[in-house]
Amino acid sequence: MKNLVAVINGEAQIEYDRSKELPANQLEYLNKMDQKMDEGIPHGAGHLFAPDVQQKAQFVADQLVMAIKSDNEQLIAATMAYLATRLPDLQQVSAEDINNEVSIKLIYDQAFSKAEPVKFVRPDQLNS
Repeated sequence: MKNLVAVINGEAQIEYDRSKELPANQLEYLNKMDQKMDEGIPHGAGHLFAPDVQQKAQFVADQLVMAIKSDNEQLIAATMAYLATRLPDLQQVSAEDINNEVSIKLIYDQAFSKAEPVKFVRPDQLNS
């Protein structure tokens, strides 16, 4: 089972291990989150009523990024658990935060891998 990684500006912030089973009370909390979102979630200038799974996921991902930025551990745990259990194929929540303009992508087809620096060598320093 693949882990879910939250990434901001290319840096992994938190990783969720899907192999660990959630206690019943936490699963119940996630179900209540779903019920509450079914009543409507903020969307643009209004509310989106009866959102689908993807709309809920985008909303929860937004909450996750805000929680990471404000170091809200409880909200981080809840939002990561929600995304990991509701979207088993989701591998990354990837956010780019430039001057407090945040864009978030849900990535299903690529596991997170840390970027490795590329070392350039001048041609005259190459061993032949």
